[in-house]
Amino acid sequence: MAKRIFQIGLLIVLPIVLMLSTLTPSATAFTEEQRLLSEVWRIVDRAYVDDTFNHQNWWLVRQKALQQPLTDREQTYTAIQKMLATLDDPFTRFMRPDQYRSLQTNTSGELLGVGLQITQDGPSGELRVIAPIEGSPAEQAGIKPRDRILKINGVPTSTLSLDEAAERMRGPIGSPVTLTVAQENEDLTKARDVQIVRNRITLNPVYAELRPQPDGKPIGYIRLSQFNANAALEVANAIKRMEAENVDAYILDLRSNPGGLLQAGIEVARLWLDEGTIVYTVNRNGIQDSFVANGQALTQDPLIVLVNQGTASASEILAGALQDNGRAKLVGERTFGKGLIQSLFNLADGSGLAVTIAKYETPSHHDINRLGISPDVVVSLEPPITREQIATDADQQYQVAIELLSQDSVLAAGAS
Repeated sequence: MAKRIFQIGLLIVLPIVLMLSTLTPSATAFTEEQRLLSEVWRIVDRAYVDDTFNHQNWWLVRQKALQQPLTDREQTYTAIQKMLATLDDPFTRFMRPDQYRSLQTNTSGELLGVGLQITQDGPSGELRVIAPIEGSPAEQAGIKPRDRILKINGVPTSTLSLDEAAERMRGPIGSPVTLTVAQENEDLTKARDVQIVRNRITLNPVYAELRPQPDGKPIGYIRLSQFNANAALEVANAIKRMEAENVDAYILDLRSNPGGLLQAGIEVARLWLDEGTIVYTVNRNGIQDSFVANGQALTQDPLIVLVNQGTASASEILAGALQDNGRAKLVGERTFGKGLIQSLFNLADGSGLAVTIAKYETPSHHDINRLGISPDVVVSLEPPITREQIATDADQQYQVAIELLSQDSVLAAGAS
């Protein structure tokens, strides 16, 4: 009976598809603009994590898009953005050539602007801060993780895409930009205007220092601010240098680290883990892949990881891997909760496409998207500390980490 029902349904759907195909040109008759739009549609069709495409007929979305007048590149870009918007996924997005080049620079070394990692909430479209880049103009102006950006130079961010908002915050060195900002749960009447002067932002992801302790056993403090192409090498160099100085334990600070390259997060995890799963990835067919440690950990010394609400994406992959494998304890606040993986695709005209291709799960199969990771020891920072107070006596999360490392149980866990 089920087979008969399927066959009847097919007979109903097929004439509709054939009829719709006559409404648009054949592939051989496509203009250059239509080919670019079709290229984007085809990539999403093959790679997107949700095979329901946000519960819509993705083929019909293409047909409607191709029926629009696409007489120049700007119209095509707009049509592509509207087509992708139907997915209701801020992380699957189109980037014009200049935006795409800027993103590639961001993961490889340097950029110009205010220094904010931002996201757009799906249901509300609200623009939120994941984290300011350490030492950036935005951080110096007091912008915090989870702050809401309501306007950019007076333009409501609710009218902008994620890339449009980012583009408006970029600009020449020395030029000002005014952000209207409200805290996460703050009444909009308390929103404030913050003027920020754009600057060159050097993306040096690692700060490392040996911290002597009263008992004579030094602790290695490593702060990792972003997972760019240099992150794993810089962390490895820091660990090797500290091991040579007979460090006794480590604190890895991932607070306000918004993530970056997935592979960089995996490689950093391998520096701490000899064995075990680092992360599972799950595609739209439910097929799981996994990344595992390769037996090349650089140290077995005890480890505490500091996390907060700005710890996101690749940072959560690393934190989850170390927590679930019993390699480290997490101290701080619940993490941001970005459990989706994007892949970048080059398009024919130099523009780019970021597509959510999978979600990830921690080694214990926790799906953290929109949920985050709960630390083993919850410590909030109230009142918030300044950048200069990080990892000092004023930093309560750091102080708790020091105390935990002095306990025999933590030392034994790290050495096992």
